[in-house]
Amino acid sequence: MSAMLPRPAYEDSLMQIIFPDDEPSFDGANLTVWFKARVDGEEVVCAITAEALEDHFGAASALEAELMAAFCKGRQRIRSVCAEALDQNNGEGVVLHSGLFRVEGMEPDRDATT
Repeated sequence: MSAMLPRPAYEDSLMQIIFPDDEPSFDGANLTVWFKARVDGEEVVCAITAEALEDHFGAASALEAELMAAFCKGRQRIRSVCAEALDQNNGEGVVLHSGLFRVEGMEPDRDATT
C-alpha cells in the first residue's frame, strides 16, 4: 500500500512554475541566496534571506557555507513557498523573508504533517 503524499503548492497554480536544478548563488552584500524559477517559460530570479534560512532551515550563521547548506536542506519547502508567492504576484521575482514561512496558506501541504 502506498501513502498519498501532499502535492507541492505550485501544482495548483494557474501558471506553469518550474525550478531548474541550477546551483543557487550567495549574495554577500544583501545576505541572500538567489535561485531561478521558470514561470510560463520565462526565467525569474528569486531569493531567500539569511534570516529566513537561519529561522527555518537551521543555518547557524549568515556565513555563505551555512546558508548554502541550509538552502539545500530546505530546498523543497523553499520552492513550495516561493511558488505560492509567485502565484500570488503574477510571476514576478520574489524575495522570501522569514515571515512568509509563517503565513497560513503559503504552504498548503504543511497541514498534512501536523
